Amino acid sequence: MNQSPLRFSLVIPTYNRPERLKTCLDSIKNLNYPGDRFEVIIVDDGSQEPLDNLVNPYRNQLNLTLIRQSNAGPATARNTGANAAKGEYLAFTDDDCTLDKNWLSALENGFSKAEKALIGGKTINDLPDNPYSTASQLLIDYIYDYYNNKSHQPTFFASNNFALSRDLFKKVGQFDVTFPLAAGEDREFCDRWLFSGYPLQYIPEAIIYHSHHLSLSKFWRQHFNYGCGAYYFHQLRSQRNQTSLKVEPLNFYWKLLTYPVTTKHNPSSQLLLCSLLFISQFANAYGFFISQQKKGVVQN
Repeated sequence: MNQSPLRFSLVIPTYNRPERLKTCLDSIKNLNYPGDRFEVIIVDDGSQEPLDNLVNPYRNQLNLTLIRQSNAGPATARNTGANAAKGEYLAFTDDDCTLDKNWLSALENGFSKAEKALIGGKTINDLPDNPYSTASQLLIDYIYDYYNNKSHQPTFFASNNFALSRDLFKKVGQFDVTFPLAAGEDREFCDRWLFSGYPLQYIPEAIIYHSHHLSLSKFWRQHFNYGCGAYYFHQLRSQRNQTSLKVEPLNFYWKLLTYPVTTKHNPSSQLLLCSLLFISQFANAYGFFISQQKKGVVQN
């Protein structure tokens, strides 16, 4: 009997979150998609404890490969998984995400209409009682609304929920692993993808649920890192386009800070979320400034 060709390779970087990875794998085994048409590649990015005991029970239920590497960050881990993949399309998610049962079916439907597109799906915060996680996802929602307006070509998808041709991923150049922190490399990849002449396509039916537990200190660090990544992204983009370094206009930030007021959140939580978005942008600006200063010191 001829084996069905692999349509998808699911690539999941993971680091020291075995309980979250287990939840992710449980959702994958419940996907409403033929099991012989996709594989799962887990890249252990140097976790303290080996993952074999956690992963082995799933080997009889999933076409699963576990790769262990020295800690090098999620961008390198995603590239490692992509290089081992055999599917026609790569589908990236993270270990703290659970997948809607129709996720792969929605992605396949998207590729049937745009086979050379980078497809991004919809991410839903799975920790609504955590204000820091809610604010962080709200920021991503705003960026999607701002950059992926229906009347324009989308320009950004987060790497915890996007898929693309494996051949084109290699052709465009994979994730840039020179970013100093694990932040911004997905934004840079999307920009490089568009620069290479390929489209982005938003498929809101491709849903994942994100469970990123954050405290105030972790929230600050996350957005500080985003600021560092943003500086390097703008540097690379200006070099690629041979233009001066440009950042978003002031109305981008005003609309962001007032975004919770336009959403369906309870009025009692809107002020808190607006405040957290303000903190996120202060941390982002500080990270941007620190990276700029470091770059200046190196050049001098």
